[in-house]
Amino acid sequence: MLNELKKDAETRMQKAVVAMGNNFNKIRTGRAHPSILDGVMVSYYGVDTPLAQVANINVEDARTLSIKPWEKPMVPEIEKAIMKANLGLNPSTTGDNIRIPLPALTEETRKGYIKQARAEAENGRVSIRNIRRDVLSDVKVLLKDKDISEDEDRRTQDEVQKITDKYIAEVDKVLAQKEEELMTV
Repeated sequence: MLNELKKDAETRMQKAVVAMGNNFNKIRTGRAHPSILDGVMVSYYGVDTPLAQVANINVEDARTLSIKPWEKPMVPEIEKAIMKANLGLNPSTTGDNIRIPLPALTEETRKGYIKQARAEAENGRVSIRNIRRDVLSDVKVLLKDKDISEDEDRRTQDEVQKITDKYIAEVDKVLAQKEEELMTV
């Protein structure tokens, strides 16, 4: 029972780190990357559909994304969706190709993105701590019901804390990488 709780905690904490990484992908660095457009939803015959499911997204060069819709009538819809996503990007259309030049980041915008990254990292840490709290409360219930001894309770608490520390360190490592990436000119 205790091993299942620890494995569950580890799995959930890992998912929290992955979710934080996905949120980091939405924070723009100076380079073009298709994941910047992951959150863009396009109205495809009345249904909101992710952009990646209605067009090919390619990196043309270090500062330009190229979007090639699968259907020509989707070009204005994709442009509207990108503008509506409020990413600070201005698409330009040439025929049935959409190009998105990424503006260079100023020092001020870099600092703003770092603040955003730190907030995402803190949300990740909070999620991990909440998972720890949930598991420890389950362990307390087992102790109260006399299903485990006090020694097992103490040992499990220590092991769950070590797992928590490991994933908090992972969050800090990912945050440091993102900050370094953002500050690279």
